[in-house]
Amino acid sequence: MNRPQTNRRKLIIASTSTVHGSPYLSYILPRLQTFFAGTDEIIFIPYARPGGMTHDAYTETAAGGLGEIGKKVIGLHTFSDPVRAIRNARAVFTGGGNTFLLVKQLYENGIVQPLREAVFGGLPYFGTSAGANITGLTMQTTNDMPIVYPPSFDTLGAVSFNINPHYLDPDTRSTHMGETRETRIREFHKINPQAVVGLREGSWLHVSGEHITLEGELPARVFEQGKEAYELPEGSQLSFLEHEIMG
Repeated sequence: MNRPQTNRRKLIIASTSTVHGSPYLSYILPRLQTFFAGTDEIIFIPYARPGGMTHDAYTETAAGGLGEIGKKVIGLHTFSDPVRAIRNARAVFTGGGNTFLLVKQLYENGIVQPLREAVFGGLPYFGTSAGANITGLTMQTTNDMPIVYPPSFDTLGAVSFNINPHYLDPDTRSTHMGETRETRIREFHKINPQAVVGLREGSWLHVSGEHITLEGELPARVFEQGKEAYELPEGSQLSFLEHEIMG
């Protein structure tokens, strides 16, 4: 997937919509108020449907959260022409849920390429969980079950690496015998070259043009093929990951 000639990216790529014990989006609302300052209207992509909730119900949840900062939210599913809606959008929010379902719906509605073009053209994009997954080169580092079959694992490529939201560190006290996140990402790197950024809860990436900054209170864990995983503290620049993968 080639990088467009224009790069006016404006993204917030967040691990989660809700941190433990807090209302929906409350932890990041002050940041979103600044990020969405240029518009009062946001198109919401509800396709990931967490817990199987309806598009309408999910849009109501998003509207309630963003309504706290005075934003009007319109569900993409309510438009007869979703491609045109994306091309005319002033801002987009893609919520979490099942990434396989989200990607399948994006392809079926012909939205992947128009959304990618809009993002590189400067459309403010906010994604949480599954909505963060799709900003990467592929969705292959999602944590979700494959409940449906998307036509491709390729996603927006809005950043030139992959995202692993809800990143969990190994619990040395646990008796669980399944693979850790780190083990699964190492398996991914046996076959795939792109870097993976593990975002812990309450952390996000702010993308502005060529600059990518880690924000929030926690460090991110970064995985590169053939290297030991390492930590980057809040405030770190991650643009170097794109330079490496883009060659």
